[in-house]
Amino acid sequence: MNDRGGVVSQRKAEIQKIAAAGGRVEIRGRVCLSSCTMYLGAPDVCVYPTTSFGFHGPSNHGRPLGSKQFEYWSKVIASYYPADLARWYMKTARHIEKGYYNLTGAQLIALGIPAC
Repeated sequence: MNDRGGVVSQRKAEIQKIAAAGGRVEIRGRVCLSSCTMYLGAPDVCVYPTTSFGFHGPSNHGRPLGSKQFEYWSKVIASYYPADLARWYMKTARHIEKGYYNLTGAQLIALGIPAC
């Protein structure tokens, strides 16, 4: 709820722990930004239609990555998204360096993410 993101490797570990425990992830609140969007790949996830999801490319705490690291971390992030969202992320959203490309929960529901 109102998650502004964090470190991708830490988020990856959190999602794996939730999945191993068979937990459900409900993404709700006003915003789910940055690495919070990786929860969209949790095995049992749902989203609220009014939540705003903010996507952007990987960085080192706001500093640009080298091209190899950028590719690697972009693929890690995208691997947590359903196929259509992953393709969009790799084509569009990962190139956002400042700010976010915003999608609503309703838009994600239209792409097949379950609604809460």
